[in-house]
Amino acid sequence: MKITYLLLIGSILLAPAADAEAFAARKDAEYIATLRAVVNYKIDDEENLRDIEALRQDRRFNQDLQKMLNKLTNSRTKNTDNKRVQKILEQAGKDIYNILK
Repeated sequence: MKITYLLLIGSILLAPAADAEAFAARKDAEYIATLRAVVNYKIDDEENLRDIEALRQDRRFNQDLQKMLNKLTNSRTKNTDNKRVQKILEQAGKDIYNILK
């Protein structure tokens, strides 16, 4: 009976922490989604479109870009560079989200 009581109290105390983590993860996802939507929108901007198209045709740029992307991972175990990139993207997304909101 004591163990059941302790487990019940423990789960009640830990529930807000789990909710806070879920909320933070959702906000991070919102920021990344906002960043992606804005980047996709701005790629089609008249001022950027010609330069973006030129880069898409640039073989050297595409090879270098692929090398950079190969350093990233989307797995749950992420390396230090990947975590730093993720933080930068989340912060950029948050900044844009707050500007446009």
